Amino acid sequence: MTADRLPVLEVDLGPGVRAGFTTRAGGVSPSPWDSLNLGLGVHDDAARVRANRRRASTWLGRPALFSTQVHGTGVVVLDRDLAGPDGVDVPADSVGDADALVATGAADVGLGVLVADCVPVLLADAAAGVVATAHAGRRGLAEGVVPAVLGAMAAAGADLRRVRAAVGPAVCGSCYEVPATMRDEVAVARPATWSTTSWGTAALDLPAGVGADLEAAGVASVERTGVCTVEDDRWFSHRRATRAGATTGRFAGLVALVSA
Repeated sequence: MTADRLPVLEVDLGPGVRAGFTTRAGGVSPSPWDSLNLGLGVHDDAARVRANRRRASTWLGRPALFSTQVHGTGVVVLDRDLAGPDGVDVPADSVGDADALVATGAADVGLGVLVADCVPVLLADAAAGVVATAHAGRRGLAEGVVPAVLGAMAAAGADLRRVRAAVGPAVCGSCYEVPATMRDEVAVARPATWSTTSWGTAALDLPAGVGADLEAAGVASVERTGVCTVEDDRWFSHRRATRAGATTGRFAGLVALVSA
């Protein structure tokens, strides 16, 4: 399989934007990270992860940059020419601690968000030449990572009424069991997350919370993949692996401006 033909779940975020969600397939990592593991923090060999990231960048058509995700609301904005004589003049593995990234056309790079049950969010205002990613886990979602990244996009020139968003594969509200007290605490901040598992216990619906935040901000075009990572083993799932006493890799949401 060539890198430009990775099995990626593509989404439409507007003309001149390439975006999608990688699967587990198409990489070089062995079990238990098989095979397109893009995460450096899960004890896979770093050289293999970097090779996988190069494959993802080839598919995207731009160097895919990642942050060190800390389950917060920090945003890194890339709004200048980052290309040096030997490639992208930024740290190869991470652009810093943040759970959201924003890039303008001036940066000429792609963005990636790493997940294995948390919600990967991809955003673009193609007319303004602004793209973004957000890592919406339980804590970051409750604290406002989605409004934070939308605010950063607007500051970079995006019009939220034009923004298109994609809510990627993540643990669904029927599978994400949590203590009832945790469900109630998160639902105070994000009421749409309140859920119940398919077996009747307390749960959180993180994709619903993301969707509600996007709609509240005026984002009219929201594509929901509807994929549950726990139920669909084409994607990495931390919860599924933990139940089996194993570890797992990370897949990515990827977005880039690829043409005017």
